[in-house]
Amino acid sequence: MEVHTLLTPRWLLPIEPMAVLEGHGLAMDNGRITAIIPPEALDSVQAVEHIDLPDHALLPGLVNAHTHAAMSLMRGMADDLPLQEWLEQHIWPAEGRFASEAFVRDGTQLAMLEMLRGGTTCFADMYFFPDAVAKAVDAAGMRAAVGMILIDFPTAWAKDADEYLSKGLSVRDASRDMPLVTTIFAPHAPYTVSDAPLKRVRTLSDELDLPVQMHVHETRFEVDEALRTTGQRPLQRLDGLGLLKPGFMAVHMTALTDDDIRLCGARGLSVVHCAESNMKLASGQCRVDDLLDHGVNVALGTDGAASNNDLDMFGEMRTAAMLAKLTTQRATAFSAGQALQAATLGGARALNLESVIGSLQPGKSADMIAVSMRQPNTWPVHNVISQLVYACDREQVSDVWVAGQRLLERREAKTLNAPQIMDRAAHWAQRMQEPA
Repeated sequence: MEVHTLLTPRWLLPIEPMAVLEGHGLAMDNGRITAIIPPEALDSVQAVEHIDLPDHALLPGLVNAHTHAAMSLMRGMADDLPLQEWLEQHIWPAEGRFASEAFVRDGTQLAMLEMLRGGTTCFADMYFFPDAVAKAVDAAGMRAAVGMILIDFPTAWAKDADEYLSKGLSVRDASRDMPLVTTIFAPHAPYTVSDAPLKRVRTLSDELDLPVQMHVHETRFEVDEALRTTGQRPLQRLDGLGLLKPGFMAVHMTALTDDDIRLCGARGLSVVHCAESNMKLASGQCRVDDLLDHGVNVALGTDGAASNNDLDMFGEMRTAAMLAKLTTQRATAFSAGQALQAATLGGARALNLESVIGSLQPGKSADMIAVSMRQPNTWPVHNVISQLVYACDREQVSDVWVAGQRLLERREAKTLNAPQIMDRAAHWAQRMQEPA
């Protein structure tokens, strides 16, 4: 057998199925996986390039299914505050002062550098100036689902719902020649977007077959206020507008009743669980095990670095798994395998990218990461999946490929200028510390 590139890790995790293949090889060519090769056939393979990974696990790139990448520049500026105070008194005013195309470009580059070094190959972004996000992603060779942000009030990006949607659709058109960029509708939240714009999103989503991502049931306060002002829980209102369907991603979902969970299962939507952000803002706990029991696809997201405070998907897996066990009082809740699936294939499904990424299968894009397991904290290896979720540190990610391009090689970013990105971040920090 002749192949272009052959990778030979000690452990290969296809994710679908959730298994550990020891001693297998993976062949790739033209950015795609062409074969998974069993140990007994490796001697017959002739490769133009052979990359041996003797102490590594090879797995699909992690999918950060919800973040606000540019908010990396706001990391640590308003900590230890509840959501509404954090948002209304600190974050929105800062965005009013600094949000711009340059701010978003520089913040997104900083976020991508962090994510790539932590094994994330694809992220879903919800922020202003999505055109700047798409350009930054395309230049870096990373993969992203760029959110066409929608909110009722004016910002530096748009003045009203019509302009948000118009400019968002222009971003979609402009990114068609960016092979690793897709677009999603991103109405901010039920309490910031009124019915008329949401009806337009539903219609456009149906017409264009594009996913929709939205903060929903982020806190009990949000749900109580909706009941007080509208007489409906936010999920009920969104269902009445026709938004709850396959392709809809409900982010956070911390205040759920049994009826809410049954509704999610019946409508076939996805839930993006942001465990660490929910914990840090004291927003509540998403009932991931109950959602899974009702057939709901669960993905994981970090949220933005301003509320997490990192974009570490390895940390997110560990926290989500342990938090589920704590809150349910069941050690079997949200197992290591379920957490790993949520961080890979679950995210791909939520973003309608399941046919492209999320598992290591012939025909899929070669989006994958190599993780060095021969470290004191993950050695010896009795169970690779458990070690990845409960013990692994993101610094153990040695190499990252997206569509076959090696973006991280032995911990060195190849398409992002790390010193320049860090200098730009320091520049913004200095500006943000100046009096208003």
